[in-house]
Amino acid sequence: MKSWLEIDPNSDFSIYNIPFGIAVLGGERQIVSRIGDHIIVLDILQDTGIFSELELPYGVFIADSLNEMIGLGKPVTKAIRETVQHFFSDRSFADSFQSDLNDILIQADLVQMALPVRIGDYTDFYSSREHATNVGIMFRGPDNALMPNWLHLPVAYHGRASSIVVSGTDFKRPAGQVLDSATGQPYYSRSKELDIEVEMAFVIGRPTGLGESVPVSEAESYIFGFLLFNDWSARDLQRWEYVPLGPFLAKNFASTVSPWIVTLEALEPFRTSGPVQEKEVLEYLRSEGPHTFDIAIKAVLTTRKGIDTEICNTNYKYLYWNACQQLAHHTVNGCNINIGDVMASGTISGQDQASFGSLLELSWKGTRPIRLNDGTERTFLEDGDSVTLSARAVKDDIVVGFGQAEGRILS
Repeated sequence: MKSWLEIDPNSDFSIYNIPFGIAVLGGERQIVSRIGDHIIVLDILQDTGIFSELELPYGVFIADSLNEMIGLGKPVTKAIRETVQHFFSDRSFADSFQSDLNDILIQADLVQMALPVRIGDYTDFYSSREHATNVGIMFRGPDNALMPNWLHLPVAYHGRASSIVVSGTDFKRPAGQVLDSATGQPYYSRSKELDIEVEMAFVIGRPTGLGESVPVSEAESYIFGFLLFNDWSARDLQRWEYVPLGPFLAKNFASTVSPWIVTLEALEPFRTSGPVQEKEVLEYLRSEGPHTFDIAIKAVLTTRKGIDTEICNTNYKYLYWNACQQLAHHTVNGCNINIGDVMASGTISGQDQASFGSLLELSWKGTRPIRLNDGTERTFLEDGDSVTLSARAVKDDIVVGFGQAEGRILS
């Protein structure tokens, strides 16, 4: 498949991608797609009659979020994406409609993007064995790195949806209680150990009722697509507050997502198998065939002066627990899910240090400073630093990327 538009062959947004997002156009939020350097205004494209066979509701693309469009069902959203692909790959098909490309396409760098979905609930998993092992070694020692349940179920916690923000949103350094190791007493402080967590997340595309469970074999039919996720973390707050119940103020101050949701269908060419699972899992978690994707993910730290340093290069396929297992476990107790819910993977780390997905691991709890390209060092983030996640999947001439998830820490 090739587009008649001129597209950089290295663009995240090839004809094979066609993701969905929310743009602010003329003060109004709309559902849009993207190809190359251009935003595709789907509402104007609908006016040409291109989607007439789909019998879409009029004005369906004028919306504050993707939720209602996703709610039309996978057969419809898949057909929308395929029709857009047809339009931009077959010039004669495109020319058969009365369309003005100057209205349909807008230069992407001129458009403000918004949070793509209305997120009712958010769950953060802990599905990278390497990350869980590294953290366990740091805090419990090598003989007790993984907790007894870790190889039997996808560990997770319920997070705060209200503080999930779209790429480009700055946020304040969090504050809370920190333990004074000398006195053994807590004190109030701004976090001195602000960290990143390099993650991917999937977005729920189909709801369930209370008491229903999603079988692992059907889980993909409930997943609309994926986006980048940076779960910023205050490690000093986390150490003091997380026992016995888990993350709270250390996590709920900000999480950054990319503005584009890449559909499950766009990721099909990159399907692969994950790590071999060491323990035999219970029947409801047994997934057959490849259910993960070969997606390279990078994190770049940019200092206040604008100097970039790549600090992490990892891959989604490293996760021990795949998305189908995560969703099956999440709902096995009858927990209901809704369209737009976000399920994050947890920090993704590989076996080598360059693939560690957090500064906690990269600096090994602050004991091994990371040297940046401007000659300075970091153990954790400083005010004015920004971190940008990017991800792309490549196979032969097929490129599908996710854009960026970028955030900057204010003082």
